[in-house]
Amino acid sequence: MTSGDDRASASDRGCAGSAPESQPTCWPLVTAQEMRELDRHTIETLGIPSDTLMENAGRAVAEALLRELPAGAEVSIVCGRGNNAGDGLVAARLLHRQDVDVCVILLGEAGNLSGDAAINLERACQVGVPLADHEWRPPARGVVVDAIFGTGLSRDVEGVEAEWIRRINTWRANAHGAVQVVSVDLPSGLCADTGAVLGACIEADVTVALALPKIGLALEPGRSAAGRISVANIGIGNPPPNRLPRAELWTRAHAGSRLPARPAAGHKGSFGHALIVAGSEGKTGAAALAAEGAARAGVGLVTLACPAGLNDILEIKCTEAMTAPVADTPERAFASSAAESILALAAARDALGLGPGIGCSEETQALVASLAKRLELPLVVDADGLVPFAREPDWLRERQAPTVLTPHPGEAARLLGVEIGEINRNRPAAARELATRFGSVVALKGAATVIAAPDGRIAINPTGGPALATGGTGDVLLGMVTGLLAQGLDAFEATALAVFVHGAAADRLAQRAGSVGHLAGEIAREIPAATAELRADSATAICGDFGVGLAVSFPEP
Repeated sequence: MTSGDDRASASDRGCAGSAPESQPTCWPLVTAQEMRELDRHTIETLGIPSDTLMENAGRAVAEALLRELPAGAEVSIVCGRGNNAGDGLVAARLLHRQDVDVCVILLGEAGNLSGDAAINLERACQVGVPLADHEWRPPARGVVVDAIFGTGLSRDVEGVEAEWIRRINTWRANAHGAVQVVSVDLPSGLCADTGAVLGACIEADVTVALALPKIGLALEPGRSAAGRISVANIGIGNPPPNRLPRAELWTRAHAGSRLPARPAAGHKGSFGHALIVAGSEGKTGAAALAAEGAARAGVGLVTLACPAGLNDILEIKCTEAMTAPVADTPERAFASSAAESILALAAARDALGLGPGIGCSEETQALVASLAKRLELPLVVDADGLVPFAREPDWLRERQAPTVLTPHPGEAARLLGVEIGEINRNRPAAARELATRFGSVVALKGAATVIAAPDGRIAINPTGGPALATGGTGDVLLGMVTGLLAQGLDAFEATALAVFVHGAAADRLAQRAGSVGHLAGEIAREIPAATAELRADSATAICGDFGVGLAVSFPEP
């Protein structure tokens, strides 16, 4: 279910950093606090009554249901004790007026509702909406609307609400598609800011996000719990300039619009020259994949600097990249004395990717530290290249040229000196902390990769999935980021675009042949087709899913 008339332009939604209205744009993502501030601004500054906003929200839910309901389906709306209940009660009243067989289940006492929710309970009763008791069971075929909790939930769900969440999930599972669940704003039990499950969480088929999507809907496990997502314009006004949301989720059209231009008169010298520093004994594959990732991202030329003892192997593996053998150790790893040769190579290149498969020997890590402190061009660091910076973040923070880090959660935990669980509990916060501490753009990899800039901006990536869960895909990504930097994109945009296209390539493979057994090199070879598809989507401003096989799809703004 995606929104039709409920769609609004980016300017209507106050999209941070949005393109002009005529251009493809991205979805702003808000925290619970930011949504509260937008509500307050709309009510107190713009003068739109809160009752009007609730009426609009309930109408959006009712219209979404009317578009999808099969003939004769019954609707049961389970309401909690806050404003989300009011949205559900408005929907119940409007559906009842359309002769839909609808009933409401209140999880608290009617007298416990207050404000606009209490007013809408009275209105629903006045038009004859039936109230069911707690022994109610859903029909064999119909829709259950989840209006239990909204964005304000910050504790684990307990008591009658937890019982009903489990009950609804059980009904849905046992009905084998005959009972659908629609959540209002976000699935009850989901943390709006992190996508974490707070004790128990509704498993929805559809989520009608109100005004703006919440960050938790773009992160796992929240995006899987949300099902399909539509975004409903309920009349929330533009935020003040100093209150613009700092998180965004790119659409396919937006990603396509950010791809570097390919003028007809261009040649290999027009599209940049990337330098990859990678490889050690037993890990030549990482170096080759990084070089291929850069080339597939469209860079004109790629040079692969490698330990001299591995040059013959990599000349065979990398027929499209130039190799540059540099000083190595007896173990065929980079020697610290290779620094001058690599710096000389870098002087004639546009961006450098460092780390895949280089190993963690003391001598190699001394080389990494030396390069970070002396390089004057954009730098991308991954894998073993990240190791020395956990103890010396200043080596990156003090660099004058842009720096990008692409850690997985384990590497991120080592960089911050915390447990992996702490990284995964709040991925946006972890990515922002990494970006601030290291003065770098960061791509915190994983399901829904989070890209963060030192100024606090983040982008959450919607593409990719289990097809990427194989060795070498991170090496391809490092090469792609390096290649896009070499073509002149800024660090944040190059990183977000590389992550999006990388995931889109994996999604194409998963659509054709499932998500198991694809190799990193196959994903790299899919990048040109994924890129062409995104460019076409941008040219037509196509509306629809972000990619194939996603658990969540926002409509294009």
